[in-house]
Amino acid sequence: MSFSLSDVEFLHGHREQIDALSAQVGLTKATALTDARRARELLGDRGRGALELIQARRAGVGKFPGSWLADHDAAQQATPAPVAMQRARRIARHGSVVHDVTCSIGTEAPAFQREGLTYLGSDVDAARARMAAHNLPGTLIARADALCPASSAEVIVADPARRAGGRRISDPARLLPPLPSLIDAYRGRHLAVKCAPGIDYSAWPGLASVVSVAGAVKEACLYSPGLAEGTRREAVMVGPWGTDRLDDLLPDAVSADAPGRYILDPDGAVVRAGLVRHYAVREGLWMLDERIAYLTGDRLPAGRSGFMFREMVPLKRARAALKKHDAGAVEILVRGLDIDPDVLRKQWKLKGTASMAVVCTRIGRQAVALLCGPRISEA
Repeated sequence: MSFSLSDVEFLHGHREQIDALSAQVGLTKATALTDARRARELLGDRGRGALELIQARRAGVGKFPGSWLADHDAAQQATPAPVAMQRARRIARHGSVVHDVTCSIGTEAPAFQREGLTYLGSDVDAARARMAAHNLPGTLIARADALCPASSAEVIVADPARRAGGRRISDPARLLPPLPSLIDAYRGRHLAVKCAPGIDYSAWPGLASVVSVAGAVKEACLYSPGLAEGTRREAVMVGPWGTDRLDDLLPDAVSADAPGRYILDPDGAVVRAGLVRHYAVREGLWMLDERIAYLTGDRLPAGRSGFMFREMVPLKRARAALKKHDAGAVEILVRGLDIDPDVLRKQWKLKGTASMAVVCTRIGRQAVALLCGPRISEA
């Protein structure tokens, strides 16, 4: 549900009751009726909004503080804190004032403020802007259309809506607001536009940066040329080991050859950024096929997982080969083939005791299965 201004003020003024309700509700299908009854008992007709807030806070763990005001959609689109920090560090090298023109509930602000930037926020949605004002006391928050400049900030950050009719938008011109309109509105200023990882950025003249956290791709961000620092594509991988950054300034001359000791599925940020070849060169790996994003080599890069290669067979012979290996539980990876791993698993009907992995792909014109040991990680 969307909150009204009166909803926001009610939720802000009844924090203790909402905290008490939060401790009592499970927010599962099994507890839905009980949750709704408890919410009505504590907060009357406003109980539904309180449940939405509690659900949004739970969805926002790792994105914003648990005491913040938020609705479900704002929590879903909010940037994870480690990703926001990567953006803030880049922007801090190029300006002192940043205006977030689609600020929603204000989740970008803490990272920018931590980097010493002056943060201004605005949103066309009055309720979202009011929530941001409550979440960020002392910060200038206004209601404004993202396409109507409301400040002279050197750097503009925007997070257009990435879905329409329940489907992801891949064309930048169809974002809400559209990327071309944002460029026109803020011509002459630095611009950072957050997008879904699958966005088509081929025509973007600046930097397309794709960020993953613990191996999961979180977002792409398009930086105007003044923020790009000479690069066009970048993969930023955030994990327990720290931050690994890869860009297109690295060489990409890599060959395809027979499988080495290990098979590696590169981090999704590397794949989405189109930097598989660059990553292979940096890590001393090579490709199985020049069109397919799987890599192979005689070692695993530090901090990465992969599979020890055992045997390659035509895909049609994979079931028989797996039975010879006494395979039972199998991790299935597919790239370059129109195959559903779950369908394969049901067809194979494996009943062995060994854990294995199968990489199904295409090498040249042949569909093959690379039989491997279970996933392992290099410390």
